[in-house]
Amino acid sequence: MGTVSVMLPPVLAALAGDSRVHQVSLPDGGTVAALLDALAADYPVFGRRVRDETGAVRRYVNIFVDGEDIRGLDGASTAVRPGQELLIIQSVAGG
Repeated sequence: MGTVSVMLPPVLAALAGDSRVHQVSLPDGGTVAALLDALAADYPVFGRRVRDETGAVRRYVNIFVDGEDIRGLDGASTAVRPGQELLIIQSVAGG
């Protein structure tokens, strides 16, 4: 078992204990969804902001594993290995 660094922008960090970087324990064979579950267990409001009622990543939330957008990989089912970095960014709209 290892850890994955989960990095959050200030707006999401405010919902996750005011920490911009979380070290999340990950069992072998973990996925992005498993990491999100782990964070949501400690920070339910964060979990609801990132995923909808069905568990799908909200369309305005972008998640990258070691710099690669999970939408181009396997979505929330994307495998994550200990030592990797997960970056979660909330899109901002406006003009």
